[in-house]
Amino acid sequence: MEEGLHKWSQRDLRFVVSTLVPERSDPEHVVGLLEDDEPLLEAMLEDDRLFQQLMSHEEIFLSISPRLFFQVLLRRARRDLEQELYTVERRQRQKVVLFDAKEVVELLARPEISNYLARMLASFTRINSVTIPIRVRPGIWRRLRINDLDIDSLIGYAETLDERHRFWTYQRIGDACLFLTGIFPEHIETRQRYPLTGQPRVRLRGSLLHGLEDYESYGRSFYLMAADHPVAELQQLAEVLRMLSRHFILAEKPLAFVAERYLSMRKHHLFAGGSLAAPS
Repeated sequence: MEEGLHKWSQRDLRFVVSTLVPERSDPEHVVGLLEDDEPLLEAMLEDDRLFQQLMSHEEIFLSISPRLFFQVLLRRARRDLEQELYTVERRQRQKVVLFDAKEVVELLARPEISNYLARMLASFTRINSVTIPIRVRPGIWRRLRINDLDIDSLIGYAETLDERHRFWTYQRIGDACLFLTGIFPEHIETRQRYPLTGQPRVRLRGSLLHGLEDYESYGRSFYLMAADHPVAELQQLAEVLRMLSRHFILAEKPLAFVAERYLSMRKHHLFAGGSLAAPS
């Protein structure tokens, strides 16, 4: 369920206050005000000084939550994209210019979308990886390793579950596809080609995904499957997930903008504990 802006932690609010009104002798009073004054907090989250402070700290997650960090960056991205006429897509190792910046801004201006994207990005600052036993037939078991960024393993795991328990996995597959296509498209490209020759790899046996378009197709499909699951309505996520399914490529673009404009190589430190190494 989406939380309102007043649900920030005390630590996050103190950081905002100390950054923007350091002269106040009663910072706890201001923190209390922010808990109940959503418009004031909205304005403070879009303050340039807060953005600059976040960008100047290498170990920013020691001071604030990842969700606050990405919420501020997405707000800055929306403002910066308002000044752009077009966005750039990378297809088949070529850049394609599309005049859709207005549509990207409109999507990102929806609070339920920006909140979801901020939480999704924050979730990938730590990657879960577990190995579980799977019963193949009576007396025969195999081990399945599941990783938040391994779409094949997540799909394989979903297939072992009863349908009523699949919502989280459907959602996570959609999230992983959006995260990789938006933040780490070069990781997909690296897996798609042999590093020395640059020639396309033969699709690995058992792999469902290959190129960027595969990830986009699976992302749209699994977001829709998650939206149609009964749990989505219970968590008030059905409409957000349907919107991400319909506008998957548009949703990639603010993520790519954040990665390229604000994070650059820093993204390898912020996400996945560096497990997605920059391609050589």
